[in-house]
Amino acid sequence: MAKTAPDGVITVLDIGSSKVCAMIAQKGDGDELVVLGTGQRESKGVKRGYIADMGMTELAVREAVEQAERIAGFNIEDVWVSFSAGGLISDLVKLEVDLGGHRVEQSDIDHLLKTGRNAIDPNGRMVLHAQPTRYALDGLAGVKKPLGLHADRLGVEIHVVATDGSPVRNLDLCVRSAHLEVRSIVASPLATGLSCLSEEERELGVALIEIGAGVTNVSVFSGGMLTGLASIPMGASDITDDIASAFGTKRAQAERMKCFYGSANMSPRDNHDMIDIAPISEEEGAEANRITRAQLIAVIRQRLDRLMEEIQKELRKLNFDDPVGRQIVLTGGGADLNGIADYAQQALGRAVRVGRPRGLTALPEAHATPGFSTLAGMAMFAAADPVDLRALETPQLTVVRLTPMSLLRRLLAAFRANY
Repeated sequence: MAKTAPDGVITVLDIGSSKVCAMIAQKGDGDELVVLGTGQRESKGVKRGYIADMGMTELAVREAVEQAERIAGFNIEDVWVSFSAGGLISDLVKLEVDLGGHRVEQSDIDHLLKTGRNAIDPNGRMVLHAQPTRYALDGLAGVKKPLGLHADRLGVEIHVVATDGSPVRNLDLCVRSAHLEVRSIVASPLATGLSCLSEEERELGVALIEIGAGVTNVSVFSGGMLTGLASIPMGASDITDDIASAFGTKRAQAERMKCFYGSANMSPRDNHDMIDIAPISEEEGAEANRITRAQLIAVIRQRLDRLMEEIQKELRKLNFDDPVGRQIVLTGGGADLNGIADYAQQALGRAVRVGRPRGLTALPEAHATPGFSTLAGMAMFAAADPVDLRALETPQLTVVRLTPMSLLRRLLAAFRANY
């Protein structure tokens, strides 16, 4: 019989347009997060972040988790799942209550959060997160622990992330069909920011651009929290398709060319380096084609130019206008492209770096790349045990943390309510 998972084990799933990844981790003695097992399968049932084929996605989830279980040496029962499709909306709910100058008590905080929970209006969307981020005393914002302090007015800022309900339900159903319980569904920009950005970057202000296979997520952080979100239905797989179409080859060959020979920048030598291309036709006698590396890079840059234009538009909409001291971090599988940081810095006119997952012990080298930033961030998000107002069962209860013993019951009730 398979061993059961030890206490404190966290299992996370990242279901993307190109790959489905699983990770099993556990908190160490020093509160460090130790990776116990990972698994990965090709994703064939997800398009632009949305579930398009339930059966194929369920199979990929099952195989990725089984691979992670074999490495970890035990079976798991529940998972935290990332949601990276378009349509995510980030909002901040602010409210205050009168205290009359007395010391802040737990009952005052409970009353404030209860009021805030009732004030959330998702406009028909499904709320993924409703997290109190920071408090305010008499208008002074940024107070993390108001308990015991005197104030006339106590305020709170609640960060709300919402999206369309149907894609979330499809994701939930797909994971449950693989005989796994869903602990929580997490907006991927929240998780990715934890693994790629330092606390100081999130405080000072930074834009995180995650170039996935089918979707590019643009998220802006300021004051230590996520303040804006946007999704662009374009990603690294579009570059692959452009190469396959331009040179008449298969997608697999185009992906290999992009990874091994592709770049976002061109040099004079690229006009002399030649690349052999296998023909798309398997007919006998079909001749292989040859192109210069410069031709390949020209195709890649055409798509990148369009993507950077869209990113610039979204950054303006998110009020990320001032280029002084406003850094951009690129991550996701598309950030593995050679030279993309320098290219993006020129195109966007800002300091740009590539963000890779950090903060995990025993993370396999193959998973320490930008393409696995969301997976690593999911483990960090789950281990942080975040307070979420949706965990309230009744208005009289204090805000409850998402503990392993109590979360499952509450999450099932929440999904039934939303369905």
